[in-house]
Amino acid sequence: MPPFRNRRARTIENDVLRVTVLEEGGHIAEIADKASGVNPLWIPPWPSIEPSAYDAAVDEEYGRTAESSLLAGIMGHNLCLDIFGGPSDAEAAAGMPVHGETSVARFEIDGADTTLTMRTVLPMAQLAVERRLALIDRSMHVDETVENLTGIDRPIGWTQHVTLGPPFLQKGATRFRASATRSKVLEDAVGGDDYLQPGAEFDWPIAPRRDGGVADLRIYTDAPHSSAYTAHLMDPAEESSFFLAFSPSARLVFRYVWHRRDFPWMGIWEENHSRPAPPWSGRTLTRGLEFGVSPMPETRRRMVERGRLFGAPGYRWIAARQRLTVAYRAVLRPAEAIPAALDP
Repeated sequence: MPPFRNRRARTIENDVLRVTVLEEGGHIAEIADKASGVNPLWIPPWPSIEPSAYDAAVDEEYGRTAESSLLAGIMGHNLCLDIFGGPSDAEAAAGMPVHGETSVARFEIDGADTTLTMRTVLPMAQLAVERRLALIDRSMHVDETVENLTGIDRPIGWTQHVTLGPPFLQKGATRFRASATRSKVLEDAVGGDDYLQPGAEFDWPIAPRRDGGVADLRIYTDAPHSSAYTAHLMDPAEESSFFLAFSPSARLVFRYVWHRRDFPWMGIWEENHSRPAPPWSGRTLTRGLEFGVSPMPETRRRMVERGRLFGAPGYRWIAARQRLTVAYRAVLRPAEAIPAALDP
């Protein structure tokens, strides 16, 4: 298969959509509308390399942190497993990257035409991961299985880190809807341009600002620089959960739909030309819509100690020698306006 942005990749497509996944990291890098060529997912502005090629002693353009091996190869939809957030100091010293091993693992990929299967084993976490992707009209359907290869019951983080970027994402223009309810701002500041009140609790979508005002999270900011992270409990009264994003310029609606029992939380991460360190260098525009089993990006220990938020669990157990399977789908379709109804 031809490379994608200089990366080993596999592509499936039908008459209307093209989906590309990366062999290393397993990222879903592209869900593109073939008529317009628009891919809502984020492609970083820095050069992408295979995680296996990353050398901390040489590749200074990706920074020198536990996040660097992830950033060297990240694109689009990143699977965070078995942590959502940073490793502990001890885990980092042992080689654990931010958001876990999956994002730097090498996948075996089989398939053709409109379906493919991806498989890998995480050597430190001792988890086997399988994803099955199928294109049906304007939808990408995913069945994802995680198997515990150890004889120990374990708590895990498991988050679908979907990140949007330009040209689909535009300041002051791109609009959002979600089946979110009770919400909370991350307790720790997210960079120097974090504009939300740390640790504040609120109801979606109106978040309290540091300056005493409020921010409507249903529209992307038009600020010159900003950063933020908020956690959102998906509606407990609904079996399915969703987010959708509408790009007026592209005239496309992009949505993900999943079972709330699988992923009761969604995090919204914003990076708007804020982070000065490499590889960000103040040039990145993103919004992450990250649905999973945990509300906050944090270490494994802090995840367990937090326990529950708003009465909902903040991680998931996987029993010894057992498998867990989830299903979700992404839909990309033309639209003249954002849908009036929130029904996914």
